[in-house]
Amino acid sequence: MKTWLHLSADGLAAPSAQWPCCVWRAPGDSRELLLIEAAQLLAGQAVHLLLPMEMCSGFRSEKWPSRRRPNPQAIAFAIEDQLAEDLETLHVCAGKRDRSGCYPVLVTHKARFKALLQLVATLGIEVSSVHVDADLLAADSPGAVDWFGRRVLGGEARLAMSAPALTTLEPLLGAPLQWLDEAASKAVIEQALWAPKGQPINLLQGEFRQGKRAWPWSTVAIAAGVLFMLDWSFKEVRIHYLEGQAQQLYAQSVQRFQALYPQQTRIVDLAAQLKALQGQGASQAPTPLSRLVSLTEQVIGGGDVDVQRLEFRAGDGWKIQLTANSFSELEQLRERGQQSGMPVRIGNASKDGRRVQAVLMLEESL
Repeated sequence: MKTWLHLSADGLAAPSAQWPCCVWRAPGDSRELLLIEAAQLLAGQAVHLLLPMEMCSGFRSEKWPSRRRPNPQAIAFAIEDQLAEDLETLHVCAGKRDRSGCYPVLVTHKARFKALLQLVATLGIEVSSVHVDADLLAADSPGAVDWFGRRVLGGEARLAMSAPALTTLEPLLGAPLQWLDEAASKAVIEQALWAPKGQPINLLQGEFRQGKRAWPWSTVAIAAGVLFMLDWSFKEVRIHYLEGQAQQLYAQSVQRFQALYPQQTRIVDLAAQLKALQGQGASQAPTPLSRLVSLTEQVIGGGDVDVQRLEFRAGDGWKIQLTANSFSELEQLRERGQQSGMPVRIGNASKDGRRVQAVLMLEESL
C-alpha cells in the first residue's frame, strides 16, 4: 500500500518544517499534521509526495505530428508561446500522449521545486515520486472536489482555488460544476490515490530524475564488454551497408555514362575518363553526367542517404529521389552543395516512419 504525503497550499508562501500537510497510509487512514511531525511519523519510509496544484501550471500541447515521443525540450518549445517566463527557469514535465495525440504538461519553477525537494530530504523523508493533486484526479472526475480547504478540478482544467473564486470562474468553464460534499469528495480522493484511472505526471523528470543503484563491478565490466561488441558489430554492418549503397550509385552512374558515351566500352576510372572527355573541348560546358558524378562525389557521397531514383530532364537538370535519417541531414546536403558551387535544392521533404523522403534537385547550369 502506498503512503502519500500531501502538502497543503497554505505552506507555499513560506516553505519550512512547519508546513501543514496530510499523511495518507490507506483508504480511511489520513492524518493532518506539520511537515516536521510527518517526518518523525514516517521515520525514513519512502513516500509519494503530493503537491498542491497552486505550485504548478497545467498546459496541453497541440496534436503532435509524430507518434514517437518527443523529448522534454521539444515539448517545452512547443508550449513556449503559452509561457510568460524564460524556459531556463522552469521545470517542464510531460505526461503520456492522450487519445487526441496531445501531451499534457505540468510546469513549475525549477529553483522552487529544487528547494522543496531539499527541504524534504533534509527532514529525512525519502521521496519515490512527486505528483500534483489536481493532475491525480481522473479526466471523468465528477466535479469540484473538496480537498484540503479548497476546491480542486481534474481533467483538462486542472485547477485548485477557494470555493468563492471557483464560483466566480464557473460561468467560464462551459458546463455547470457538480459541487461534491465532504463524503463524496473523500471517495473521489481515495480512488485517485489508490486506484487511479489516468496516468498522472511524475515531476521527477529530467535533472530531477532519480538515480539508479550502482551495479557491481563485475556487472559493469560485462555490460561494458557487451556494449563494445554491439557498437563494433553495428559499425561493421553500417560500413558494409554504406559500401553497398556507394556501389549501387556508382553502377547507376556507369549506366548513364555508357548511355551518353557508347563509344567508351571499357571503363577503368569513371571520373578520370569524364575529365578526359571534357578536356577534349575546354570551352564546352560540363555535361549532365559529369555534373552527376561531381554531385555524387562532393555532396551525396559525404552523407548517410539512400538513393531511390535518378531522373534527368533537359532544361530542368537532375532529380534524385532519396531518403535520409533526418531533416538536418538534408540541410547538410544542401550546404555541401553550396560549398561545392552546385545549385542544389531540396524539395518534397516528408517524414516516412523513421526516415525522411525528399527530392534533391541539381539544376542545369546556364
